[in-house]
Amino acid sequence: MDVSSGPRFRGAFFGVECVLTPDIFIRLAVSGLTTGAIYALIALGFVTIYRSSNILNLAQGEFVVLGGLFAVFFLKTAGWPYPLAAFSAVLCVSAIGVLMERLVIRPLRDESLLILIMVTLGLSVFFSGSAALVFGPSARTLPRFVEEPLAMGFGPVRVNLQSLFVLGATAALLILLYLLSRRTFLGRAMEAVSTDRLGADLVGIPRGLVVMASFGISAAIGAVAGIFVTPLYFTSYGAGGILGLKGFCAAVIGGWGRYPGAVLGGFLLGLIESLSVGFIPAGYKDAVAFIALLSILYLRPKGILGSRALEEVRK
Repeated sequence: MDVSSGPRFRGAFFGVECVLTPDIFIRLAVSGLTTGAIYALIALGFVTIYRSSNILNLAQGEFVVLGGLFAVFFLKTAGWPYPLAAFSAVLCVSAIGVLMERLVIRPLRDESLLILIMVTLGLSVFFSGSAALVFGPSARTLPRFVEEPLAMGFGPVRVNLQSLFVLGATAALLILLYLLSRRTFLGRAMEAVSTDRLGADLVGIPRGLVVMASFGISAAIGAVAGIFVTPLYFTSYGAGGILGLKGFCAAVIGGWGRYPGAVLGGFLLGLIESLSVGFIPAGYKDAVAFIALLSILYLRPKGILGSRALEEVRK
C-alpha cells in the first residue's frame, strides 16, 4: 500500500503553502524520533548531575560536541578503529567532566546555586573556544555505523540503521541509569547527597566523590550522544549551546529531575519540532522548542510526569 495515496492536509502558514501527506508525516515522525532520542540523551546528562548536586550544568551541550570531535580526531587523524576511537572519546570527555568538578565546582560548592550555574555557563564558553582552537572551526562528521538502509514497512519510507542505533542507545542508557539509581550504592548515595547534604555527611557518604562521579557519568552520556549524532548531522565547536538548550527543554518538559521524564520530554520535543516543519518554515523550528516548553509549563508547571525534585526546590 502506498501511504502517499492517502488523505492530504493542505494549508498555508506564514505565507507558505504546505501539503502534509501520510508519506511525509511518517518521514517527519521518524526524523523527529531520532532527533528526540538525541535530546533525551542530553537531558539524561542534565538530570544525572542534578540528582547528586542540584546544579544545572549549562556546559552539558559542550560535552556532546567534545564527544563527536574527539571521536573524529581519534578515527580520522589518529587512524584508530571505530570502536576504540568512540570508547576513547567517551573516556576523554568523562575525564573532562571529572576535572571540571574537581578543579572548578568543588572549590565553589559552598557558594549559592546561582553562582555555580553561572560558573557552568562560563565553562561552556571556555570549552567551546578551546574546541575551536584544538580541533579547528570547521564542521566535522563521522561515518555511519552501518551504511545500508533498513526498510521499515512504511511504503516508500526507509529508515537507516544509524537512527535505530540512536534509539537503542537512548533505551540502553535509560535502563542503565535506572539500575544505577535503584540497585547500586552510588545511585543511592547520589540521591542522598542531593536530598540532604548534612545527613549524607553524617552517615559517612563521601559527598565529593559522589558528585565527581556524577559529573563524569554525565559527561560520558554527553559524549555518547555526540558520537551518535555526528554521523547524522555535522558537529562543530559552536553547536553545544543550542543542543544544551534543547536538552534542558526536554528535561523540564518531561519532569525535571526524573530519568523517564527526560526521555519522554526528548521524544516529545523532537516530534513537535520535526512535525512543525510541515506547517511552518524550517527557520522557525528552533523557536518551536521554547514555545512547547512555555506551553507545557503553563498547563502543567511540574512537567508531564511531575517532579518531586522540582517541588522540593520550590519549597
